[in-house]
Order: sequence, then structure tokens, then C-alpha cells
Amino acid sequence: MLPLHHAPIFDNLRILAQFVFLWKNKSMPKLFQKNKEDFICEKCGEKVIGNGYTNHCPKCLWSKHVDINPGDRAANCGGMMRPIKIETEKGECVLTYHCEKCNFERRKKVESNDNFDEVIKLAKTLASK
Repeated sequence: MLPLHHAPIFDNLRILAQFVFLWKNKSMPKLFQKNKEDFICEKCGEKVIGNGYTNHCPKCLWSKHVDINPGDRAANCGGMMRPIKIETEKGECVLTYHCEKCNFERRKKVESNDNFDEVIKLAKTLASK
């Protein structure tokens, strides 16, 4: 019999075994769900044609807090998400959004159909602060 101080090892093995079982049986919850839908931007009024990965308006770059995990539409907040930061990561521009209602933050890379003039304007505005 193993001493009691080894008991946490068995707990960790049990948790790992449950994870492997769920993963092999495809029972793990998805952290991303492709959700293709069109919407009208509540900030600028642009009609946005979704592609399944769209989470912000390509014209004004604003978003809406509708997801807990990308695409799940499970957030009850519904607040507008303002782009507050732009960074370069692995050669791509990444926006950080801040929900004006609940303070939730999410990052999303700039897409090829985004208004690049607006991206530059945002970068200049943020740099001058």
C-alpha cells in the first residue's frame, strides 16, 4: 500500500483518464463553433456578411459581446465591444476588444476584408494617447 502523500497522484491520474475518455469519444465541448450569420453593425449601421469567422464589423472594427467561446452565442451581455489595442503578433495585426458593458476582453486578428484605413486610424489614435 502507498503512503497517503501519494493519494493526489491517483486523483490526477483519474482526471487524466476522464479527459482521455471524453476526448476519444468526442465528448469534449468545442471552444470554437463556426457560426455563419449576417448582421447589421450597431455602431455604424454597416450590413455585414458573415463567413463563419466574422466577429466584428469590417468597416468600423467594433464588435458585440455575444460569445463566451468564439461562435457559441452564449453570452447574455450583448454590450458593444470597442477596439482598444492593436498589436503585431507573428506578422499579423491583432485587435483587442473591450466590452463597454461588462469589461470582458477578447482578441481577434485583423482580417483581409477589414477597412485597413480604419486600422491605421485606430493605431494612430492609440499611439497618441
